[in-house]
Amino acid sequence: MNDRGWRTFFAVLAGVAVIYFGTTGRRGEEGDGISGGLLVLAALAAALVWHLTRPAAK
Repeated sequence: MNDRGWRTFFAVLAGVAVIYFGTTGRRGEEGDGISGGLLVLAALAAALVWHLTRPAAK
C-alpha cells in the first residue's frame, strides 16, 4: 500500500473514531443519531490526520 493509501486509511479511521466515541454513552433524551457538529468535528479530525501524515518534502 502506498503512502496515500495509508494516509486515507488513518484519516477515515480518525473520523470514524470521533463519530463512535461521540455517540457512545448517549441517552434517548439527548437525541438519537449523529449531530451536524459531530460530523464537522469528525471531518476536522480526518483533515488533521491527513495533514500530519503527509510525506516530508524532498
